[in-house]
Amino acid sequence: MSIDVSTESITADQIAAGARAHELDRAHVFHSWQAQGPFDPMTILKTEGSWVWDGAGNKLLDFSSQLVNTNIGHQHPKVVAAIQEQAAQICTIAPQYVNDARSEAARLIAELTPGDLNRIFFTNGGADANEHAIRMARVHTGKHKVLSAYRSYHGGTHLAVNVTGDPRRVASDNATDGVVHFFPAYPYRSYFNSTTEAEETQRALRHLEDTIILEGPGNIAALILESIPGSCGIYVPPAGYMEGVRELTTKYGIVFIADEVMAGFGRAGKWFAVNHWNVTPDLLTFAKGVNSGYVPLGGVAISDAIFETFRDRVFPGGLTYSGHPLASAAAVATINAMKEEGMVENAARIGEDIIGPALNEIKAKHPSVGDVRGTGCFWAVELVANRETREPLAPYGGSSPAMAAVTGALKKAGMLPFVNFNRIHVVPPLNISDEDLRTGLAMLDEALSVADAFVEA
Repeated sequence: MSIDVSTESITADQIAAGARAHELDRAHVFHSWQAQGPFDPMTILKTEGSWVWDGAGNKLLDFSSQLVNTNIGHQHPKVVAAIQEQAAQICTIAPQYVNDARSEAARLIAELTPGDLNRIFFTNGGADANEHAIRMARVHTGKHKVLSAYRSYHGGTHLAVNVTGDPRRVASDNATDGVVHFFPAYPYRSYFNSTTEAEETQRALRHLEDTIILEGPGNIAALILESIPGSCGIYVPPAGYMEGVRELTTKYGIVFIADEVMAGFGRAGKWFAVNHWNVTPDLLTFAKGVNSGYVPLGGVAISDAIFETFRDRVFPGGLTYSGHPLASAAAVATINAMKEEGMVENAARIGEDIIGPALNEIKAKHPSVGDVRGTGCFWAVELVANRETREPLAPYGGSSPAMAAVTGALKKAGMLPFVNFNRIHVVPPLNISDEDLRTGLAMLDEALSVADAFVEA
């Protein structure tokens, strides 16, 4: 199921071109989420399958799927061909005109989304998908407030970053945006002193209902929740929690927005993570895996009830590149390739048969591992300095010499990892070969010996 990786070596000319690119980058490119001065970005010369080659020609296993979006790996030939074919026909067209790539992409996505989420509004990515979903909810309900969980991430645009519930929000926080945060269900670091998953579900739902009541249900337009939070920890909701959230939002007339930007399109071992609980939200946002990021694309899947609000009323939103033909063609090819090659089923299989068992063995072996959790190709390894106190190996919102050393060990072993705060995320492509997957897990096992040296005696 994996794509064959070329063994062709990187040439001197490629390395020279990469060095020139790095020089120009440092002279002219302003990077996101970085202090610009000390930043020394890695150059990538080539990508293929589950592998990338850095500026020195070193081959690295991409266990990060970049930003957890290359679900089908790099340079999938069917998707590359689809983009090339579309470019030869229509490179771009304004969103008010019909084009076959967008129409077919919408049909394929609507076939996969749960319940009556049958209409698709296309955006450029996940942040503006969440922005537009909230706008739809506000117009639909005539209300303003939005509830969102702490330890969440919903994007870097103005409202999306205010809705976000992690430190990336703080520098841009604006109370006038009407966002109210609540504590999520997070069994490993329970905010409710829970000792079982059942307690966590019951107490977290009670807290959420109290928040709704205290904030005034008549003022709340929407609740936005990552079905499985991604960059903030991949903490899978305990049994009954998602169903309880759906019940509360229905009870109080609140639009339930499921953020599937990272968890969707097979990442969690099902087409959408909400499928794990048979929950149908009112709006579902997506991006990343819809076409593995080959061309930027996101969107909102819309329920019939919310669609009816805009049947005869203008929706006050839009984007120049909504449903861009190249992005839509990439989505069509990606979804078809995922179906034909059984990638979602493969993600479920390797999560259950390989990643989960291996990470539990790693946890038993390494005292630095406090928790492992996940599903499909969506896992987190949480590192601690003390298992009893659960003191993280890096502070919330930051890094540490310990985590820097572990990250360095992973890169030295030949991995491109996804590291955030005190966690290493195991998020390979859904079509990674079993051999490459086991290679990456062995690299992780070896690197965690470095983390063990920082555990308190």
